Amino acid sequence: MIRTLKDTTSSDVDKELARMREETGIRTLGRVLTLVIMADMGHSERAIEAAIAASHEHPCRIIVHISHDPKAANRLDAEASMGGDAGASEIVVLRGWGESAHASESLIAALLLPDAPIVAWWPHSLPDCPADHSIGRIAHRRITDSARAEVPWESLNELRKRYAPGDTDLAWTRLTLWRIQLAAVMDETQKHRINKVIVEGSEKSPSVLLLGTWMGYRLGATVEIRESAQPRGLYRVTLCRDDGEVTIYRPGRNIATLSIPGSADQQIALPVRSLAECLAEELRRLDPDEVFGEVLNEALSRSEVRFTQGTAPVPAGDPSDYTEVYDA
Repeated sequence: MIRTLKDTTSSDVDKELARMREETGIRTLGRVLTLVIMADMGHSERAIEAAIAASHEHPCRIIVHISHDPKAANRLDAEASMGGDAGASEIVVLRGWGESAHASESLIAALLLPDAPIVAWWPHSLPDCPADHSIGRIAHRRITDSARAEVPWESLNELRKRYAPGDTDLAWTRLTLWRIQLAAVMDETQKHRINKVIVEGSEKSPSVLLLGTWMGYRLGATVEIRESAQPRGLYRVTLCRDDGEVTIYRPGRNIATLSIPGSADQQIALPVRSLAECLAEELRRLDPDEVFGEVLNEALSRSEVRFTQGTAPVPAGDPSDYTEVYDA
């Protein structure tokens, strides 16, 4: 069920949602949180699709604010969806002009679920300071995506300067499976000292820098980041030990090869994670990600990282598979 409201207010939208629940027979909300998405005009569809997919695991009310001309006369249009394609959620898309072009607490207050956690997500543009943003101040978690920035690696430094507990970034979330595999390898081979770490991936992927920083900080080792202009994110990590090199190499999107000195190569599952999967992971936890905060605040400025230009070939497969250079 979809309802469109022109030149409206958030209070009127909330009343319309109540009428829609009555008509559909949904008496109880069953929503566990409010997800507020600050999307860029013309780029909101993918974020909404990811939020709907994540809502099957985390039923929520999704509020999407799309900014239009802030110099135009003040106006707020809305589209409310429930059931069907809305997944396990209620979706409210707000399009604002004039004062309503600015996402703020006062603009969405009437639509927030009472006594439910709030998660703020900027899927495209990074705010100057997530924690100081009007909606960021009331959010339990604040999600950004530095991979979308014009200069992704520089955006990490800006996030570091303005970090507050509750901040997280999807460039870090994309590394979860890599971190699990690498932690297991380090635990199993801890009797061997790791002298150097080599991380290879796209020069446009902040995940490459974050993984190298995390590894260097945890191991106390020198880190070399080999940048490649290929249309691919992270694809190889090498741990240099006295007895040889331990390597995890993923040339495609799903299967990686784990090579350990003295052992036969192993094939391991290491799929590229979708935007919906990364978002769902962040919605599972509403407490601060202390490891991300440590990497951002401590490791990013202290780790010894050296950058070199890599010459790795483009991974095998259909080039159209690699449309997102920021994947991990």
